[in-house]
This record gives sequence, structure tokens and C-alpha cells, in this order.
Amino acid sequence: MTAPRSVFEEIPVAGHKLVETVRALVRAGSVRRIVVRNAADRVVLDVPLTAGVVGAALLPFWAALGGLAALSARYTVVVERDAGAAPGT
Repeated sequence: MTAPRSVFEEIPVAGHKLVETVRALVRAGSVRRIVVRNAADRVVLDVPLTAGVVGAALLPFWAALGGLAALSARYTVVVERDAGAAPGT
């Protein structure tokens, strides 16, 4: 039996669009993990997501993203998806 493979996608995002972009990715539902990197390519947030994560469980996550968005102008959002999930869904 082989383990499911992951597909990684990097999305450059302006600071003011960070929360909006990540919310859209979480709503898509096919995302396994989200990593946010700053302009210096340092990981500033690494959040594994599961199918059971909803609403109130993500409140600290949204607060952290809002704070990050104010700190820099450029971020890269790295999205890990299951190999069977189409990018952008």
C-alpha cells in the first residue's frame, strides 16, 4: 500500500490580501497544510488543517494572520494538497 502523495503550490501574496487568500484556501477544503513565509523566506506560520477544523477552532489562526499582514508587504503562501485534489479548488 502506498501513502497518498502531496502536491505543493506556492502563491505570492501582498500583505493586505493575506487573510483573504488564506480564507479562500481553507474554504476550498482540499488543503492539508498552509505555510506562510515572509519576504526573507522564513516560515512565520505553519498550520496543518484537517477536515474537522471549523469556525471557532480557527479564531487564533485568523488573529495571527491579521497581525502578520501588518508586518510586511510580501508573503508566500505554500499550500499542501492531496495529489488527487485539483489546484485552486
